[in-house]
Amino acid sequence: MSDGASSDRSTADLVRVPPRPAAGSSSGLPDAGSRGGPPAPPEPEVTPRRLIAFFALVFGMFMAILDIQIVSSSLSEIQAGLSASPDEISWVQTSYLIAEVIMIPLSGYLARAMSTRVLFSISAAGFTAASVLCATATTLPEMITYRALQGFIGGGMIPTAFAAAYTIFPRRLQPAIMALVGLTVTLAPTIGPTVGGYLTELLSWHWLFLINVVPGAAATLIAWTMVDFDQPDWSLLKRLDLAALLGLAVFLGPLEYVLEEGSRDDWFQDDTIRFLTVASVFGAALFFWRCFTAREPLVDLRAYQNRNFAVGSALTFTMGIGLYGMTYLYPVFLGRVRGYDSLQIGETVFVSGLFMFLTAPVVGILSRKMDPRYLIAAGFLGFALSCIDLSYITKDWAFWELFAPQALRGVSLMMCMVPINVVSLATLPPDKLKNASGLFNLMRNLGGAFGLAFINTFLNERQDIHMLHLREHVTWGRQVAEERLAGMTQTLSDRLGSDAELGAVKQLSNNVRQQGLVLSFGDLFWALTILFAVIVVLVPLVRRPTPGAAATPAH
Repeated sequence: MSDGASSDRSTADLVRVPPRPAAGSSSGLPDAGSRGGPPAPPEPEVTPRRLIAFFALVFGMFMAILDIQIVSSSLSEIQAGLSASPDEISWVQTSYLIAEVIMIPLSGYLARAMSTRVLFSISAAGFTAASVLCATATTLPEMITYRALQGFIGGGMIPTAFAAAYTIFPRRLQPAIMALVGLTVTLAPTIGPTVGGYLTELLSWHWLFLINVVPGAAATLIAWTMVDFDQPDWSLLKRLDLAALLGLAVFLGPLEYVLEEGSRDDWFQDDTIRFLTVASVFGAALFFWRCFTAREPLVDLRAYQNRNFAVGSALTFTMGIGLYGMTYLYPVFLGRVRGYDSLQIGETVFVSGLFMFLTAPVVGILSRKMDPRYLIAAGFLGFALSCIDLSYITKDWAFWELFAPQALRGVSLMMCMVPINVVSLATLPPDKLKNASGLFNLMRNLGGAFGLAFINTFLNERQDIHMLHLREHVTWGRQVAEERLAGMTQTLSDRLGSDAELGAVKQLSNNVRQQGLVLSFGDLFWALTILFAVIVVLVPLVRRPTPGAAATPAH
């Protein structure tokens, strides 16, 4: 059969139109309609009204994802404003992530029950109001509460925007739309530290949240008045499985806490970590039991019977490590080793976002012309190459030394994002996509959470090892160490007087600590190189989608 015929058949399948009888159909979708059915509906018409509504949804999704990382380069300023300790201030991010990760799998069910218009409008309005509350917080408990509210409500905007991309656009435009949506998903957390750095430096940390007010209000108004993509099924709310919802919250909430705080609390040596781990296991058992036995499951897990979706979930989990883990690592290095402030960090890490923006249209074109598996493999190998470069990092690395690995990371992210969505979801029946896309996006976020837990644990352990080795070479009686200490004492004598020797010892100790940290960064990037290279072996397990298959929503 010709490519054109194959493309026509795939289109009919995706909109659930009975295909013309053909031998050897490989669409991968149910063919129950092949024995007759209603005529094919016309492709959706793109009107100015729908375009405006769609871009409002995408912008709302951008704000929700941006707010994950917008505070990362400004935590010290927020800490000072709230009079919090360094250990406590991390909850400004952790509370947001815990709440968001609970909403993500729930949002598919709510979107079907409430419709795109209602769910997005409530989410956008609630996210805007919570942003105002965050800006007015004066204590850490207030900030944690408001950030959790912001994350939970904001998580509802992400799936509605993804689903709309495949509701209002005809098939021929969907690859380009997928590139736009993919750019939004990957660009938002990447430029978060940059945007946050500029806002904090030029205005104050309160504007990290106040910046959401005007666009949030506009997105709410546009969504309420212009979105008409689908109809609600309010009866689903009456059949909401409360036991599964409880299990979901107890499963994912404590899991996110354990992953975020485990390395700081020495993992299972801490009573809270042990308790929450047990709670997460019981929550998972309840959640999965209800999902497999309930008549109307809160989250439909049968999508994992599809091999492409199962393998694609593993790929997007790994991509989440590259997306969120690397976005976290650059500010950590620049802040702890280079001593950069929030503005300097923002100016240095914008490179990845710039190259994502430049690569998005190219990937949109290539995804229509190439086997997506080649793009995925090239993307992960690009990740590996960028990490190899970073494995030789020193304490003197700054903007230009970090430029090439950041640029390669930006290109690699876009090469992974769009084709992974295509191969994972293109063969699923349309009625399974809302739940499946929620699971898919959850896997990316969990990949980021597991990645951050691994990164922090690895850095701490390797830094301890390197410092132990370095201290063996910086001891009394070693000529080189004593000469270095004498030189530092002489340098500090004019400024510190009789305390110069003590100051020199402290400075030498700090140098050892800094060098141990830098060496641990190098080890970590080698470990990430291996991870991204090894994950490529999963790509051949993916079945190539039918030629011309449209991208489907990644949530």
